[in-house]
Amino acid sequence: MTNTLKQIEPEDIQDNVFKLIGKDWMLITAGTPTGFNTMTASWGGMGVLWDKKVCFSVVRPTRYTYEFLEKDPTYTLSFFSTKYRDALTLCGTKSGRDVDKVRESGLTPVFDGDAVFFKEARLVLECRRIYFQDIIPSNLQDAGIERFYPEKDYHRMYVGQIVKCLAR
Repeated sequence: MTNTLKQIEPEDIQDNVFKLIGKDWMLITAGTPTGFNTMTASWGGMGVLWDKKVCFSVVRPTRYTYEFLEKDPTYTLSFFSTKYRDALTLCGTKSGRDVDKVRESGLTPVFDGDAVFFKEARLVLECRRIYFQDIIPSNLQDAGIERFYPEKDYHRMYVGQIVKCLAR
């Protein structure tokens, strides 16, 4: 396997998306090279909407990364091999308000225009926000979903058009 990320078409992604997001996790990174934050996520999806290849990600407004997602339309989703599970765990349990996640995780940021991702990633999706929507509690159709919101801190869903796909 090559150590260099190469641009591919999103249709050429070989991973099982359910495993990629739900089991392997991802880092959502938003901001610019002068200020950014990253967080681990295991909820989201990929598909086609409005004739565009898209990803959707959900972030609670209490997360530090939310502030960066609100400011800048560009964000990335980075996926890693299992070797980096500890780094993803750290990025999902510590807040960038309190610690330097990049330093503590040992990950290496890469700055590509306004996009920030990580050198160690095996797959990177650079997205441009094209839509967002807050989860509306009255629209939840399964009573069991409320258990994910004991604090009533409902996620905001971001739909991002994939503008670049990089893979090893």
